[in-house]
Amino acid sequence: MNKFEKLCQTASDIDVDIVDYPFTSDRFKGLYCDGTIALNQDICADSEKACILAEELGHHFTTVGDITDQKETENRKQERRARVWAYNEMISLSDLVDSYKDGCRSRYEIAEHLEVTEEFLQECLDYFHEKYGLYAKQNNYLIYFEPLGVLELYK
Repeated sequence: MNKFEKLCQTASDIDVDIVDYPFTSDRFKGLYCDGTIALNQDICADSEKACILAEELGHHFTTVGDITDQKETENRKQERRARVWAYNEMISLSDLVDSYKDGCRSRYEIAEHLEVTEEFLQECLDYFHEKYGLYAKQNNYLIYFEPLGVLELYK
């Protein structure tokens, strides 16, 4: 099962419906409302659908009310919480180490390996940089966020 299929299963397990929807605006790729997630039917790539679905599931778990007006500070905070939930759901420090072990060196290769978009990967790396600083230690590895790199530590 790929990540998109796993997220669909998660949604099903918690009784959240997923529907393809013909959004008329490019502004919306996904939307969560009252136990239903609408995904833009024009999105073909499973990696992009997975990233959008993860964020919308993040809204299910972390937000309350209509937050579409992003001029409101509280709405922006809730949007951020949903995105952080998605980052943590889709990419872990261990995933980055595993990508390195599997020979991935570029952002493109890592994103493909993790079944996410390059944009989502970069946003997640930016979040990790904010959270951990320049690098984080994971077992016997240092993960540098800017520039991106993984370094194996010697014992």
